[in-house]
Amino acid sequence: MAKIDLDKDTRAGLTDGLSRYLKDELDLEVKGFDAQFLLDFITERLGPFYYNQGLHDAQALFASKIESITDAVYELEQPIKGF
Repeated sequence: MAKIDLDKDTRAGLTDGLSRYLKDELDLEVKGFDAQFLLDFITERLGPFYYNQGLHDAQALFASKIESITDAVYELEQPIKGF
């Protein structure tokens, strides 16, 4: 799997949101580099679980759609008479 790379604005927004969450919910002051390092940890350790779940969800959706298309194609078949 390729490394999860976040653009500068996304990274800043996530870091800021993480800092606010920790302050509001846990009364912890985690800002700046500490918040960035925590975001890196979460991204590297937890990100693959969410990424893989997204792939599994997409695969299930594709399988369902392919099954629907296959059924629709079979419905187009014409009966053959005389053989």
